[in-house]
Amino acid sequence: MTAQIDLQNLELTDDPEVQNDVFLAAFNSGQGAIFDSLYRDDSISNLTGKPLSGRSRTEAITALLATRPRLKSRVKSYYTTGDTSLIIVEYDLQVTLEDGREQRILGKCTDVLVRGEDGRWVMAVDRPVADSVEDIQG
Repeated sequence: MTAQIDLQNLELTDDPEVQNDVFLAAFNSGQGAIFDSLYRDDSISNLTGKPLSGRSRTEAITALLATRPRLKSRVKSYYTTGDTSLIIVEYDLQVTLEDGREQRILGKCTDVLVRGEDGRWVMAVDRPVADSVEDIQG
């Protein structure tokens, strides 16, 4: 990571690399409440396979992160206009399935961030799309 990140005081900056680092640190913490703090209340995420918002999104993200998946990502493109940013990353996600098998999911994620009235960036849309899924041999 390029930045020292305090999980209790997360802040998405104007720098897409720092945004990516913060997102990864929050996700890989395994703590759903920390990760969910990066989202607006009405944000939409299909991180768990279907578009969810509000309490449903929070509960699904918390359950997913409790399984301790490991995420890596790399910024591919970044565009900002006014108080809206579009960030596109390639990701590599390793998850443990309910039966104990491990899978590796590779794909691209399109995120839309907005700057709130307080000046802080937050996630409005989180849309990962898998390109490939493979079982990891133990």
